[in-house]
Amino acid sequence: MAEVLDLKSAVAELVHDGDCVALEGFTHLIPFAAAHEVIRQRRRNLTLVRLTPDLVFDQMIGMGCASALVFSWGGNPGVGSLHRLRDAIEHGWPKPLAIDEHSHAGLTNRYVAGASALPFAVMRGYAGTDLIGRSPTIATVECPFTGEALVAVKAMQPDVAIVHAQQADRRGNVQLWGITGVQKEAVLASARSLVTVEELVDELVPRPNSVFLPTWAITAVSPTPGGAHPSYALGYYERDNDFYVGWDAISRDRDKFLAWMGDNVLAEEPA
Repeated sequence: MAEVLDLKSAVAELVHDGDCVALEGFTHLIPFAAAHEVIRQRRRNLTLVRLTPDLVFDQMIGMGCASALVFSWGGNPGVGSLHRLRDAIEHGWPKPLAIDEHSHAGLTNRYVAGASALPFAVMRGYAGTDLIGRSPTIATVECPFTGEALVAVKAMQPDVAIVHAQQADRRGNVQLWGITGVQKEAVLASARSLVTVEELVDELVPRPNSVFLPTWAITAVSPTPGGAHPSYALGYYERDNDFYVGWDAISRDRDKFLAWMGDNVLAEEPA
C-alpha cells in the first residue's frame, strides 16, 4: 500500500545514488518538482530513463545527476536542442554521459516486458535500422514458429519510477487523465515508485480515458501542487510555453545555467 509522504522525504527514501530512475509523462504531467528535489539532494551516477528527455533531463544532466541516459527522443519541444544534454555527450560536461537510444515503440516495449516480468519483448520495428548493433539491449531472434527474423529488446526494470498525476485518494490510489504516455507501464516495471499529485481527495471520481494506478502498485504518493510546471496538468494549469522558449537561452551557457539553477531550484524547498 502506498505511503503518503512529503516530497523531500519520499525522494530521500526512494532515490539512491547509482539507481536507474524513470521519469515519465508525455508532454503532460512531467514530474519537474520531483526531479528538482533529486537535484537538491545531489543524487549522482543515475541512469535516467525517459521516452522524451526534454527540459527535466536537461536540468538533471547539467547538474551532474546522470552518468547514463536511456531514451527515444531528446529535445526542447518546438524550440530546439537540449544544450546541457549535448554538452554532456559532446564535451563530457559536467561529466561524461553514456546513451542507449531507442524508438518510442522500442522503449515502450521494454517497459511492457518489465511490467510483465518477462526478460524481453519482441517486435519488428527496428528491422533495417542501424540501431541494431549499437545497443546491448537490442538483439535479433528467430521466431520458433515461423522462422522469421525479429528484434528483441531487453526488459526495462528501473529501480524507481517517478510520475505526476492529478489526484490520489488517501489510501494511495492514483488517477491521471488527459494525454498520457507510459506512466502505468513504468510504475509496474519498477521496484519502487513515487507519484506526485496535484491534490489528495477523499474519493476518486472515474473519468473518461483515465489511467488508474492502484495503491498496491505504488510505494509513495506526495501531494505536490504545481508539480508538473512548466509542463501542464489537464484541469489544473496550462503549459508554460514562454518557459520552454526562454530555456534555450538559459541553457546554452554553462554559467548562466548554473546561476539559474542555483536561484530557482537549489534555493527552493518543496511545498
